[in-house]
Amino acid sequence: MNPPADTVVRALTQDGSFRVIATFTTQTVQAVIKAQQTSGTTAEQLGELVTGAILVREAMAPGYRVQAILQGAQGGGSLVADSHPDGTNRGIVNLGGRREVNLSNGGLLQVMRTMPKGVHQGVVQVPRGGGIPGALMAYMQESEQVASVISVCTLLGNDGNARSAGFFVQLLPEAERSLLMIMTERLDSFPPLRSLLQNPDLTPQGLLDEILYGMPFTVTSNTEVRFGCQCSRERLLASLATLPQAEIASMIHDNKPLDIRCDGCGEEYVIGVDELLPMVQPGGMFGRATKPGDA
Repeated sequence: MNPPADTVVRALTQDGSFRVIATFTTQTVQAVIKAQQTSGTTAEQLGELVTGAILVREAMAPGYRVQAILQGAQGGGSLVADSHPDGTNRGIVNLGGRREVNLSNGGLLQVMRTMPKGVHQGVVQVPRGGGIPGALMAYMQESEQVASVISVCTLLGNDGNARSAGFFVQLLPEAERSLLMIMTERLDSFPPLRSLLQNPDLTPQGLLDEILYGMPFTVTSNTEVRFGCQCSRERLLASLATLPQAEIASMIHDNKPLDIRCDGCGEEYVIGVDELLPMVQPGGMFGRATKPGDA
């Protein structure tokens, strides 16, 4: 039996006071961790960042790409999460020789949303002790002016398998003060997501029911998310074509295929010299686009 697909469930309280998004990202995160060949704290941080990027995209720009870059304090490595509107997501680890991304002394979170007229970007400091959830809430408050509560968690089992989930609660302008107090008290006493994930029967719908207990709500959408990469041979060739002519000509002169590995998914591409030849303009470094030995 195949495991259930990862889903994002969006809901709105019937009085229009709160919007809640809940997601389970277990399969997505497990695939990201496998592709990056990472484990331990780094794997959990990467899973939380990918889940957070999904929540930000679903909350602010479901139809656009969202990238989140987490940089450790004092150059302590970085993690990247990349979430696309087609539901595909990936992550990248760059530890720079370190064991894990250092968030004990802060760090920076950069979030970029690709919009029709350009890229909307925000950078916030990771609150001390707030971790990735605290950084995501700081971003929403400072860069988006959205009052929210965000929780993300990736839990690695002894077998190395992950369970991952997150939720986003937004206070809407229509919320009455009394309802705000009820929700605040509810979330203050809400069990940690890490403990909830230990229940194998928990679902996004169940998470919604827990968060909005006693508040009538309507589920407005239910969509799938998954691991996936936007890389392709065509994209890679287009990127190589932007290199300086002299550099491309030098690759041709070496007369060896290029072995290139995608940082996001690990896909291996072998680019032959014949595929580089059309990128060199006549009259370039070698006078014409020819392979060594053709003359």
